[in-house]
Amino acid sequence: MSLIADYGLVLLLLACLFGFFMAWGVGANDVANAMGTSVGSKALTIKQAICIAMVFEFCGAYLAGGEVTETIKNGIVDASVITPDLMVLGMMSALLAAGTWLLIATSRGWPVSTTHSIVGAVIGFAAVGVSVDAVQWAAVGPIVASWVVTPVLSGLLAFGLFVSVQKLIINTDNPFLNAKRFVPLYMFATGFMVAIMTLTKGLKHIGLELNSNQSLLLAAGVGALVMLLGIALLSRIKVDIEADKDFHYASVEKVFAVLMVFTACSMAFAHGANDVANAVGPLAAIVGVIQSGGDLTIGAKSAVPGWVLLLGAIGIVIGLATYGYKVIATIGKEITELTPSRGFAAELATATTVVGASAIGLPVSTTHTLVGAVLGIGIARGIGALNLGVIGSIFMSWIITLPAGAGLAILFYFILRGIFL
Repeated sequence: MSLIADYGLVLLLLACLFGFFMAWGVGANDVANAMGTSVGSKALTIKQAICIAMVFEFCGAYLAGGEVTETIKNGIVDASVITPDLMVLGMMSALLAAGTWLLIATSRGWPVSTTHSIVGAVIGFAAVGVSVDAVQWAAVGPIVASWVVTPVLSGLLAFGLFVSVQKLIINTDNPFLNAKRFVPLYMFATGFMVAIMTLTKGLKHIGLELNSNQSLLLAAGVGALVMLLGIALLSRIKVDIEADKDFHYASVEKVFAVLMVFTACSMAFAHGANDVANAVGPLAAIVGVIQSGGDLTIGAKSAVPGWVLLLGAIGIVIGLATYGYKVIATIGKEITELTPSRGFAAELATATTVVGASAIGLPVSTTHTLVGAVLGIGIARGIGALNLGVIGSIFMSWIITLPAGAGLAILFYFILRGIFL
């Protein structure tokens, strides 16, 4: 207990600094997942994408980020096997390790998984620095399984959405008219999906609890509002005969470009809700232990403080604004050629998958989920539409991420132990 008694404030300040650094890395690397498809399909410019992401990443992280944070905070390390001192130093080393790896990956334009980084780092310090028994391996299983299941699920969803677009709109006698008819329904689905997750899971920690009927009714209202706003925007779009001469579906893609603004918002929200946990989960664990005076049972049961989610949300936004452009180019332009109709399917499939995972508290990789969705669309167009070289380098960076996070965490853990113990 002497470590927390002697250095409690210093450790808390350092933990906040490391948590902010990790959140900055999430913003710089992972937010490209939310915005890359919008930029790649030319529905949004990089500046517009960054502005949208700032607002919706922040809202997702603050309003709906508590559920997954709980898993990262308590679900990986067994509090009964580890001492409070080692828990604090270990979680600090995990934050620093994951943040460092994200900085390296982002500088090279690699879209790596922040979830892999932090989970690998937490497992690394616990297994090597404390004991193999300190890791709750039963809880790690579903997390690891989700890294395979979610890209497949997202790819299938994106494939299905893209095929529905082809059948209802693209391969019809009047694609432009049908785009105006069916796109508002996709807008309703986008608004409803984000609203239902926020209302059912996200608002508890800000003191607002609704029953399932109230949530459904309110979510349907939000979906209808989004749809009406979309219809108003779509009414301004007219057939561009000149553009259609060069590309038969140019006018149709303009309709989808409006839809992509909405799916980009939902994607950013979903990403903030799931991936803020990667930065603030370990920080929430440290805060709980220090505030309880070293009692791990009280620390584990304590709710995630609102200011911790706020710190993570601010870090994500600053990371995106300062360094996010590097990975946006990889996701949006280099895997397969994207148009608004393709990008919409990728974003809505990813957001749906990530939102569902956030609702059950499962920390999935947004990177894997989105790349899975983009691959699904590439496959729907034919395997020749994929840039297999870029996909190979992305997969390699994924494989390296987990051991890199674990190795750096072990290194920083022993350095921090040397300084404080």
